[in-house]
Amino acid sequence: MASNVEAPEPWYLALLGFAEHFRTSSPPKIRLCVHCLQAVFQFKPPQRIEARTHLQLGSVLYHHTKNSELARSHLEKAQLHTLEKDLVSACDLLGVGAEYARVVGSEYTRALFLLSKGMLLLMERKLGEVHPLLTLCGTIVENWQGNPIQKESLRVFFLVLQVTHYLDAGQVKSVKPCLKQLQQCIQTISTLHDDEILPSNPADLFHWLPKEHMCVLVYLVTVMHSMQAGYLEKAQKYTDKALMQLEKLKMLDCSPILSTFQVILLEHIIMCRLVTGHKATALQEISQVCQLCQQSPRLFTNHAAQLHTLLGLYCISVNCMDNAEAQFTTALRLTTHQELWTFIVTNLASVYIREGNRHQELYSLLERINPDHNFPVSSHCLRAAAFYIRGLLSFFQGRYNEAKRFLRETLKMSNAEDLNRLTACSLVLLGHIFYVLGNHRESNNMVVPAMQLASKIPDMSVQLWSSALLKDLNKALGNTMDAHEAAQMHQNFSQQLLQDHIAACSLPEHNLISWTDGPPPVQIQAQNGPTTSLASLL
Repeated sequence: MASNVEAPEPWYLALLGFAEHFRTSSPPKIRLCVHCLQAVFQFKPPQRIEARTHLQLGSVLYHHTKNSELARSHLEKAQLHTLEKDLVSACDLLGVGAEYARVVGSEYTRALFLLSKGMLLLMERKLGEVHPLLTLCGTIVENWQGNPIQKESLRVFFLVLQVTHYLDAGQVKSVKPCLKQLQQCIQTISTLHDDEILPSNPADLFHWLPKEHMCVLVYLVTVMHSMQAGYLEKAQKYTDKALMQLEKLKMLDCSPILSTFQVILLEHIIMCRLVTGHKATALQEISQVCQLCQQSPRLFTNHAAQLHTLLGLYCISVNCMDNAEAQFTTALRLTTHQELWTFIVTNLASVYIREGNRHQELYSLLERINPDHNFPVSSHCLRAAAFYIRGLLSFFQGRYNEAKRFLRETLKMSNAEDLNRLTACSLVLLGHIFYVLGNHRESNNMVVPAMQLASKIPDMSVQLWSSALLKDLNKALGNTMDAHEAAQMHQNFSQQLLQDHIAACSLPEHNLISWTDGPPPVQIQAQNGPTTSLASLL
């Protein structure tokens, strides 16, 4: 029982030992077991021990007595107190809560406990346990007849879990039907009144999220999907809606979950801005995330790695590769989340490839994200990106046939799940390879659709790259007018990116690229204009 408690006090071990002895006696001496556990509270223990003791008391009372009210009281206190990182205890607690709800005949509350447990199992990457749980919850949700708003709330929770599961696996195309159902559910909920029907079972009086919070949550998962799929204008549209709703809610409600929603939305839209060529805006939004994290140490603890990752991506976009490496290295030190770790390593590998002189570090990283062998996560999207990184390295090394193999694998995977950005990047790089090999027709067959897709996303870097290739291709093919048009496009994209680059590097927030330790800096000093090379843009 005490395995997860760091340096436990002797009194705690003694009381726990006595409690376990009485519980496992034959017959069990439950009254004495309960007395020992209750005595723990007399010592005013740390929060982790208090939460665990409430969970143990709730479990003992639930399994060995008929005092269901007292059992429920202890279980409720343990939801309040279990720390986020103590996922094993939280899963145990939610399992007991689900069983308690089943016994008292509340299928609605049982489903809430099970779905909450499903979220934690996703966080722990226990995907094998998530599938049967989703199946069970789906049956409960469809068969439960009760308050209409509670039923739709259950359906929203169930669909959010499904969507999150798909997006974690990088299955952007597969998630579309669930996302459509989710948007229909939230529209239905918005037409219902909270007080339409009061539940007859007291155990059903459990409230998951207010309607307004659910609405923001649906916007949030829509943004997550749009970002992964490369529908960046759609991501922008839903981010604007969600942030507007959040601002209204935060005037009336100081719930911490609203700040969490806001930070996650900003994290996604910042990545969109960097792709669409709005670095200055992205940097100001990174600063906004810093300010939100300054107000909540817990928020900073949970999002520090993501914040440094975003700064690393910004550094790449303004060609500050040393700072990008420092930011990604800091992020790797701060995260235990396997998907985020893989995302960071993939981007750090791209930095080493660009630098061209970090061979030992690069090969060490690539061994850890080998898409052909023991890839560290189940994410379809991240595995496709790992093939792209291999193709990029082979291209720079002049191993063109090997590069083509990797990039065709990326294309196959990205087409299967509508990963538009990866598709565009792979097409333009393949086009570049065919151009270098002198196969101008095949190059044109790659670059034209890459340009069309990049314009649809829109991805400014791929548009810049594609227009440069189209200019050279059309010149080689003798298409003078098309070459002139492509040259004009390239000039326009260059100017836009250059102006944005100067604007971003001139902001005082640009100094955030040097922050790699401790909490976010409170004040950011201005500097005299940009200090970075523009060679990578032109």
